[in-house]
Amino acid sequence: MTVSSLDGALGERIFFFDIDDCLYSPELCVHLLIKERIYEYGRSIGMDAATVVETCTSYYKDYGLTMRGFINHHGVDVAAFNDKVNGSLPLESVIKPDPALREMILSIKARRWAFTNAGFEHASRVLKCLQVDDLFEGITYCDYAEPDFPCKPERRAYEKAMKESGAKDVRLCYFADDSASNVNAAKEFGWTSVLVSKQQPVARAATDLHIKAIHDLPLVLPQLFT
Repeated sequence: MTVSSLDGALGERIFFFDIDDCLYSPELCVHLLIKERIYEYGRSIGMDAATVVETCTSYYKDYGLTMRGFINHHGVDVAAFNDKVNGSLPLESVIKPDPALREMILSIKARRWAFTNAGFEHASRVLKCLQVDDLFEGITYCDYAEPDFPCKPERRAYEKAMKESGAKDVRLCYFADDSASNVNAAKEFGWTSVLVSKQQPVARAATDLHIKAIHDLPLVLPQLFT
């Protein structure tokens, strides 16, 4: 069955877009600003200053998000963490409107949904900075206040995204992310996946498609733009 016939039989195509370091360039170094604030927060709650970087890195590897490690091992207040880390980021002075990105997203012939491991407030701020917040039907985000919340690359996160977006069939789902592990998990879940990275993927065989910047999406998925 072709993609076009699948559309008619099973519903509309939907494109899930990651946000951070995907819709904007990682060269803006927002991730470094986040790390700095995470380390500072760790020191403020009594973590060993000499090992805070190593500890936070292990939390990220073990739990998928550093936040989970803070919750599991330190019982941090989620609101306080958000205020000190994401809430203090100078996003509006770092991330600027991207007319080319907006034009590309508008031209895609599929429903559009944002899918991030960030919280709702941070995700919304980034989309507004880029001036593309009005182009997405919704956002699947991490609710840090929810016990054992799912996050990419866990299968539960992709299931949540499908449920919240109303997507009915994995064969009509497309996904772009800057994380190879997230893209590979999406591929295993049945989505058509695109890695957005200037670096070559380590596990190339597990990745459907690879582009260096999100603006190049029409080059690898022309059927969604014609």
